[in-house]
Amino acid sequence: MKKLTDLDISKEIAFHVKKNGGRTFFVGGCVRDLILGVECKDIDIEVHGISPSVLEQIIDRFGEKITIGVSFGIYNIKGHSIDIAIPRKESLRGTGHKDFDVVVDPFVGTQNAAIRRDFTINSLMQDVLTGEIIDHFNGINDLKNHIIRHICEKTFIEDPLRVLRACQFAARLNFSVSIDTIELCKTMDLSKIPAERVVEELKKALLKSNKPSLFFETLRKMDQLDYWFKEVKDLIGVEQNPHFHQEGDVWTHTMMVLDVATKYRDKVKNPFGFMLSALTHDFGKPSSTEIINGVIHSNCHEINGIEVAKNFIKRLTNENELIKYVLNMTEYHMKPNILAFDNASIKDSNMMFDLSVDPLGLIFLAISDSQGMILDHPYVSHDNFLLKRLEIYNEYMERPYVTGKDLIKAGLTPSINFSEILDYAHKLRLDGIKKEEAMKKILNYSKKFK
Repeated sequence: MKKLTDLDISKEIAFHVKKNGGRTFFVGGCVRDLILGVECKDIDIEVHGISPSVLEQIIDRFGEKITIGVSFGIYNIKGHSIDIAIPRKESLRGTGHKDFDVVVDPFVGTQNAAIRRDFTINSLMQDVLTGEIIDHFNGINDLKNHIIRHICEKTFIEDPLRVLRACQFAARLNFSVSIDTIELCKTMDLSKIPAERVVEELKKALLKSNKPSLFFETLRKMDQLDYWFKEVKDLIGVEQNPHFHQEGDVWTHTMMVLDVATKYRDKVKNPFGFMLSALTHDFGKPSSTEIINGVIHSNCHEINGIEVAKNFIKRLTNENELIKYVLNMTEYHMKPNILAFDNASIKDSNMMFDLSVDPLGLIFLAISDSQGMILDHPYVSHDNFLLKRLEIYNEYMERPYVTGKDLIKAGLTPSINFSEILDYAHKLRLDGIKKEEAMKKILNYSKKFK
């Protein structure tokens, strides 16, 4: 028997809901994406006019029901990407993102159900069976005009996360936020949003958009960079040497780098970490920039930026691997282009790649850094040089090499100096010395410790 798709199940549920006197709608992002011609991977349906118990019986026909909080009236079916919801009413009872009282009400009506959503473009509803689109708040018109606009001022300000949602939708859809919504967002306090929710919205902006700069540019218009993104705000107005940066200040350069980096994020080890590194790579410039003999310099900004980047990332997450990735990329982001410009030795480039948590990502970050600027002289690409050097490094790393077990087998006894001998063995590996010759050199080197 052919397995039902999510769309098939949605229609089957709608059929049974209708038989019981109710009506089923596609809602939210899937209707928006349908109108925009964008593939929607997750289906959200909302069921009106029948009780939760009747809906649960219908859902049970199609697989194992997963209930997401009885009071919220939201269900999934195991193995499928369908959210099935009953309309609900929400009322604010505190200042936090989750401080709402929720009451399920299947008879609230389409307008009252839609008004609780954030933006007009997300308030659209489509009858699953007839295809009729219900648009209470002119969402289709805003889609056509590429505008993100809040629905209801009273309910919108109850959830500060909507400020970040407006910005990530602006980035993902390449839309503008309406002036009224920007002014409303200026009045909202983002400090009580849980860090993990901030990260969710930031990920969408950095990983699902071709212009993630719009996320930050929109936050800037809303005067909402101060709490979560103050290190990014500090880039505004920091001057750069016009010989390399005719595009303007460090903010402008960073926004350009972010947008260029989207071309490479799917090719790297850690896409989110890579995009964060594009954001943090020049965090050291505000404290490092000075004018010497009339020339703007930012000496050691890659080192000075490590602590700044650490403070920024740790405000968002305690994920150690992500923190390590971003700090490592920030520290070494200058190295690839410097080595390429100097036509450095294979040994030097091997050492750089060996220090990197993601050698290919480091190259792409350096490329993004170079392309995210306007020069007063012709741009010289180092792409081929760096990628060729990475091939050499990878080839060296794939060769057989001397291990600690090899040294013990050769008669060396683990001692206080053993780690130093292993470090020497690794240097020979980076030099491309083959295992047999390396073993001779290592044994000779070890004699100085006897």
